[in-house]
Amino acid sequence: MSITAERRQELIKEYARAESDTGSPEVQVALLSERIKNLTDHLNGHKKDFHSRRGLLIMVGQRRRLLDYVKRKDTGRYDELIKRLGLRR
Repeated sequence: MSITAERRQELIKEYARAESDTGSPEVQVALLSERIKNLTDHLNGHKKDFHSRRGLLIMVGQRRRLLDYVKRKDTGRYDELIKRLGLRR
């Protein structure tokens, strides 16, 4: 269910804005999107796992807030991020 260290490093390298960037909103959204995808797959097989479902909803809300922040600061970065991650909106 969690992200492996190698996958985490790949995502950070792919979405980082600078060489040593690990905390930009783009990286955070990418990591949250990966965790959301993994948890969604888990919940497809475990329909009654309501504790994990609550965690999923919290992560979706956090990602939404980060995306709203990026959109408020720079709509070009927001549009590019949405396109790269394949998210709607």
